Amino acid sequence: MSGQHHARAAGILCRDPAFRRYLDQRARAKFGADVPDGTHTEQDAGDWIRKACQVSSRSELDTNQQAGATFRLIQNRFNRWRARGKR
Repeated sequence: MSGQHHARAAGILCRDPAFRRYLDQRARAKFGADVPDGTHTEQDAGDWIRKACQVSSRSELDTNQQAGATFRLIQNRFNRWRARGKR
């Protein structure tokens, strides 16, 4: 899909400390993992997004319709989490 900028948005998201905290808290809530805040790195966040979207490269988020839709879902869930003040 041309005109999509999911790859760029994913890069920005991975650099966002709040998104990495979201992943830390998600790991605790969903899996009961012993993951303190500050555990996920920028690289971890990128790996997590690629795995969740089932792509090997962020650039595929702009060309793979299903991966782009999954990434938008991730963005929406993160934005809802952030809006609830879970910083």
